[in-house]
Amino acid sequence: MFSVPRQTARPAGGLSRAAKHADGRDRAVSGDARLSCLRIAVRPYATAREDGTIPGPVFGHIPGYPVGSCFENRAELADAGVHRHRQAGISGSASKGADSIVLSGGYEDDQDFGNLIIYTGYGGRDPDTGRQVSDQPFSLWNRALAYSSLNSLPVRVIRGKGHDSPHSPSAGYRYDGLYLVDDYWQDRGRAGFLVWRYRLVKLPDQLDHRESDQQSATEGIEVPSEAPRRETTVLRIVRDTKQARRIKELYDYRCQMCGTRLEGLAGPYAESAHIRPLGAPHNGSDTSDNILCLCPNHHVLFDHGGITIAEDLSLVGTQGQLTIHPRHRINEDNLLYRREHYRVDA
Repeated sequence: MFSVPRQTARPAGGLSRAAKHADGRDRAVSGDARLSCLRIAVRPYATAREDGTIPGPVFGHIPGYPVGSCFENRAELADAGVHRHRQAGISGSASKGADSIVLSGGYEDDQDFGNLIIYTGYGGRDPDTGRQVSDQPFSLWNRALAYSSLNSLPVRVIRGKGHDSPHSPSAGYRYDGLYLVDDYWQDRGRAGFLVWRYRLVKLPDQLDHRESDQQSATEGIEVPSEAPRRETTVLRIVRDTKQARRIKELYDYRCQMCGTRLEGLAGPYAESAHIRPLGAPHNGSDTSDNILCLCPNHHVLFDHGGITIAEDLSLVGTQGQLTIHPRHRINEDNLLYRREHYRVDA
């Protein structure tokens, strides 16, 4: 199990003024999700070292602050270690990943569907007006979220009252659990500038505030442990495996980018890759004209912007040409969508 040493004593003076009850926890009971809140006395957390730097990312739940914990302001969030930056909406580093984000209404392109969030990266805003005035760079915290996607690192999501969403609290900030960065791409935002967008999906089977002390986190490293066993249900898009199987068989399980054919004990292996991704907001179709047969390496590179396909079917990001079978028609609009939304540095 992941663990990190924590100071367990409450601060002098007892509970903060919003957290008043016998055992240190309280939940406002209401049918309105905006009002459902758990207040816990904030315990000091090392948010900054003596030299002013912030410690490395801490992935997972922060012990003592379960899903539903509420905070008056960004200072309380930082002191608790739930979101260590007092201003930035993304916490983490480009080389280790992002460990938390805050949805507080700062970017007009954010979309919040509860268990699914389309989050806008940082940068490009006028500091005085808050308006988007330039393209967003793929660096720092934007790269940190992409790193978390590539390595399947969980991201804590905090919603603030300034975020215009029925899923946001009516006051302060609320920790709403762990999400995975399922996808990321570049898109043109409402203001006409290029922004980075991230699709976050809430992890299933998360403990709630009644089981908070069983949760843990780790600072930038993974500690070997025996994995707990539990039955879970995962909601995901069910793909038409018949379509994917037909494309793989058409290419005899050879990668359309490199020609590699992997042979296991049970037979050949290849992966189906969707040119225009399935699910919101891309809404690609699970049809043969949107499916490629790829080896695992090129599938990962294709999904994460390392390789894309030019108009003449040459590969961008590596040498080579996409192989196309005479009976396999590729939707050119989907290829264009991929080029426009998933940047590759040639």
